[in-house]
Amino acid sequence: MSAQIFQLIGIAFVTAVAAILVKSTKPELAVVITIAGSVILLLVVLEVFRGSIGIFSEIAQMTGLDAAIVKTLLKMVGIGYLVEFSAGILQDFGQSSLADKLIFCGKILVLILAVPILESVLSLVGDLLELIA
Repeated sequence: MSAQIFQLIGIAFVTAVAAILVKSTKPELAVVITIAGSVILLLVVLEVFRGSIGIFSEIAQMTGLDAAIVKTLLKMVGIGYLVEFSAGILQDFGQSSLADKLIFCGKILVLILAVPILESVLSLVGDLLELIA
């Protein structure tokens, strides 16, 4: 895991230096370099995450949680991180308004994904109240 952080830092610095050097002569190419570097960073992190996905399945089995709930929670976290990452890139390019709208849309998606979990929790609370009464 520690080797990957150095790899990520290296990719980020190489991308930044390349974008700065190219920006004075070809500003449009600097944007492409920054986007390419960002995508590479994201792909490296996703590859590391792919190797760790089994841990979440084990946690679900150990705790007795429904696998669908764990999957939904991971989707929600993934949406949050991807939206934040993408909004940061948009802000870097001076598109703050578009970044804000992307964040808003991401929140709506997370809310939609949360509905089945909320239903499950409310059902559990209802069952517990029936046991008490």
